Amino acid sequence: MLKAILFDVDGTLADTERNGHRPAFNLAFKEAGINWHWDEDTYGELLSVTGGKERIRYYIEQYNPSLPKVRDLDEWIAGLHQAKTKHYLALLKKGDIPLRPGVARLINEARDKNLRLAIATTTTPENVTGLLTATLGAQSLDWFEVIAAGDIVPAKKPAPDIYNYTLEKLQLSAKECVAIEDSHNGVVSARQADLTVIVTANPYTIGDDFSGASAVLSDLGEPERPCQRISGCEPTHGYVDCAFLGYCLPG
Repeated sequence: MLKAILFDVDGTLADTERNGHRPAFNLAFKEAGINWHWDEDTYGELLSVTGGKERIRYYIEQYNPSLPKVRDLDEWIAGLHQAKTKHYLALLKKGDIPLRPGVARLINEARDKNLRLAIATTTTPENVTGLLTATLGAQSLDWFEVIAAGDIVPAKKPAPDIYNYTLEKLQLSAKECVAIEDSHNGVVSARQADLTVIVTANPYTIGDDFSGASAVLSDLGEPERPCQRISGCEPTHGYVDCAFLGYCLPG
């Protein structure tokens, strides 16, 4: 029996990667006086690495860009990432990053049915609260019983740590919950925690390997604008509702 829905954030709740994080990174680079620019193709490649600070480090190691002289690379990366978060939150406040189709509807239905809600993400807590506040209002922070984000666990996705932590805090078993994800790393993380996973792919992740997901869809869908099934189970009404999520749970 379905008792809780666990949401990833970036790319799942909203198309934050393309419309939020990528331009925010570029603004932070410009502010720092470095001539880096992550275009959409480059950023798509960098998304194979989970975590913003980790992504910066990977870019340095693999792309060998020009670097300013810094005494402590870890500290410099952390500062650059902090600046990026500031720019990202500013974009959110401007209303430039809307929720994906069906997200608000499903959250509201879950609340009406007294299902529990949680966030399990590798993005920073500030990014989570910023997105929820900008799109659903400040009161929405209280709708999520657990907001597991950032460096709260040692290993980020595809490790299962963030989902195991969330389940422990909810005091629920994996068979009572469904995770909603958008990427290969997210699916691997959730499946390693024995969770049922529904994927809503986006332009950056559409080519990912989603093996193990119960359904791969274009989005959660709306009554007036059905989602498209890519693989796996298909929602009867053309959109994901709580009944569909319960149906996807193992019998």
